[in-house]
Formats: sequence, C-alpha cells, structure tokens
Amino acid sequence: MTSAEHNTTRSPSVPVRGGLAVVVAVLTNVVLVLGVDALGIAPAFRALTIPPVAFLSALGAGGATVVYWLLSRYMTDADRIFVRVAAGVLLLSFVPDVALLAIDPAATPLAVVVLMVMHVVVAAVSVWVLVSWRAEQ
Repeated sequence: MTSAEHNTTRSPSVPVRGGLAVVVAVLTNVVLVLGVDALGIAPAFRALTIPPVAFLSALGAGGATVVYWLLSRYMTDADRIFVRVAAGVLLLSFVPDVALLAIDPAATPLAVVVLMVMHVVVAAVSVWVLVSWRAEQ
C-alpha cells in the first residue's frame, strides 16, 4: 500500500443515519405496543395503538434528523449541542403525556409511563444513530 492509498472510513450521511433512526425507533416502539397489548395494559387507550405510535415515532426521529442536520451545518460543536437539545425536547415531551391523565379517561399511570418510555426510545435511538454512530466510525 502506498502513501496515496489509505483506508478511510466515511460515516454514512445524515439522511442515511436519520432514516435508520426512524426505522429503528418505529420498530422498537411498535414492539413495545405489541407487548403492551399482550399484557392488556390500558386496552381502550388509543395513544397506545400502532398507527399513532408509528407515526409519532417517525415524526420524532425525522425531526431530530432535521435538527441535527441544521446544527451540523451552522454550529461548530453540533454533537454536544444536539445532545442537549434532544434532552430538553425529551423532557418537554413528557408534559403532554402527563396531561393525558387529566383529559383521557382511558389513560392510566402505567400507560402514560409506557408512552414516556417510547419517547425515551426515540430520543436515545436518534442520539445514538446520529451522533454516536458517526463518532465511532
């Protein structure tokens, strides 16, 4: 191997990593919904059904991808900033879940905790795929 020939590992592009984040977040949360259904946790709670969970998981991971892409274009320390933004958005995302206890009679505390776990899944997958996967390459 000459000095001109060297192995460089390029990390996948942001859209590729974002697409992977969407797929992993949706599949993971759909599996959680299936488990919740099998256990009979809040069967009348529509928020814990596949269509809204899949749609909102995709929306969350897709939104995270757009935010990461914008930060990486305009900020020098995009990874660190993105992790902080993701943590803040995750905390804010719990507010509507807790509010469901007051406005949806089918919501139970356990069902709301499951929704919160699903938010954590989307955030963790997005941060891992967008930030950590690039850093490991």
